[in-house]
Amino acid sequence: MTVWIDGKRNDLIDYRDRGLQYGDGVFETMHVGRGAVRLLDDHLARLLAGCHRLRIKPPPVRTLRAEVARAAARVDGGVLKLIVTRGVGTRGYRPSGREHCTRILALTMSATQDTGAPNPVPVRVRICRTRLGINPVLAGLKTLNRLESVLARLEWRDPRIWEGLMLDDDANLVCGTMSNLFLRRGSLLQTPLLDRCGVAGVMRRWVLRQARRLKLKIREDRFQLDHLADADEVFLTNAVVGVVSVADIRIANRHLRPRQFGAADELRGLLAAL
Repeated sequence: MTVWIDGKRNDLIDYRDRGLQYGDGVFETMHVGRGAVRLLDDHLARLLAGCHRLRIKPPPVRTLRAEVARAAARVDGGVLKLIVTRGVGTRGYRPSGREHCTRILALTMSATQDTGAPNPVPVRVRICRTRLGINPVLAGLKTLNRLESVLARLEWRDPRIWEGLMLDDDANLVCGTMSNLFLRRGSLLQTPLLDRCGVAGVMRRWVLRQARRLKLKIREDRFQLDHLADADEVFLTNAVVGVVSVADIRIANRHLRPRQFGAADELRGLLAAL
């Protein structure tokens, strides 16, 4: 792994940084292929939107683009993580307003199974016991506080289970620990509404844009576990894995097995052309 902090090769961070002290920041995890970041505009747009909502003054976009491009050009394939924190601050939750943001880039040469390596084989998923708390103020953001996902991912060690689906406090399906969820019934493509919790993923956004090309109707809504039972197709997305079909969903003592993977296959084809 190669790390740059504020544009310089370095892997040491000031212990007073608010990202470390309070999780006060946002991040993007990006797929690198052929020396470039896939969907970079979407990643930067989400990062800047997150900074705006947290009232963090972000680095100049030109600086971010240049540093990301230099890092990505070093490898044919890998994962690039971009973190922006509010920066070094004084003791206490309240920012002084004089902080200067910290930007961190970490380049991993290749994806691994733990980071969601691309896998064309339909996967198994389970339902997590850990629930997502409802908080509209932070809903959709990819902040540095991912403790709910950490606790959920600690629930299983079976390597045959690729992902865990998470519910909110009202038992609505929201997302995976590292992914967004889609269900297809005929020509209707559904994905959970993320206005109260969850992360609005970059690949999720891309899939929603592609739906018209596939002649699919889109519905963002709240739905519960029972909706999985009659879905023609279930798939998961994130920026590193792309689009992954689900073949087996473990719910308590039941196994649901969607058998159709048509939309996901078409989306993977579109993604490969980027």
